[in-house]
Amino acid sequence: MPPDVITFSPDKTRKSISHTVPVLQLHEHDHDSLFEHVGWVYAFCREHLFRDDTERIIAALWPNAGPDAGVQLIELGCGPGFYSRQLAERFRNISVTGADRSESQLRRARERADALGLSNCCFKRINALELSCVDANFDIVIASRLFTILPEQNRVIAEVYRVLKPGGRCLIAEPRYAFWASIPLFAMWLLGWLIRFRNGYCEPYKATVFSTTAFENLFPTQPWKNIRIWQEGRYQYALCEKG
Repeated sequence: MPPDVITFSPDKTRKSISHTVPVLQLHEHDHDSLFEHVGWVYAFCREHLFRDDTERIIAALWPNAGPDAGVQLIELGCGPGFYSRQLAERFRNISVTGADRSESQLRRARERADALGLSNCCFKRINALELSCVDANFDIVIASRLFTILPEQNRVIAEVYRVLKPGGRCLIAEPRYAFWASIPLFAMWLLGWLIRFRNGYCEPYKATVFSTTAFENLFPTQPWKNIRIWQEGRYQYALCEKG
């Protein structure tokens, strides 16, 4: 284990498996969003500029072998569905749900998944602050860069804990530096200002990033059985297991 890994508990348990992907619905105020009007900018950044953590995700979640057949995975804040598609294509025996608030981003995700013939991958419009599915639905929850623009992070962690099955795990990846994390937002705001002057977009002007201590303190707000936190380059990661 690298020296910058923080492990809160060494215990591991066997995860349970479900074959049902719930129908998710959106409950939010009708804000005007940059991701609806100029979301292609973020999609470009996600596809071509951001670091591809697919192999890191796989190594963290399944270090010894691939996932069991029937595993239910949801990606929160999936955007154009980059990781959802990558994992669904790699592991055809699991079910992947990509969730995001932006219908524009989800359309892109669906088009790309259809082009790849991914029958085990679907995309739902959902608010991460209020996951409209029953308790203990998923084996795996992943999220990358979700908290850069999303408030009430503790509420999100509580929802993640709620929808995980006993023994289920979540993997969260967040950027460490505000300047680099804010580049997509800055580009979208600039373009949004040019094409829709005086429009009231709901996104912040710059990204939120966590200090090392703040990131560590985010996860013990729920009674996880095991929490592992580490840093690598411009990103920091948390892998949490539900007891």
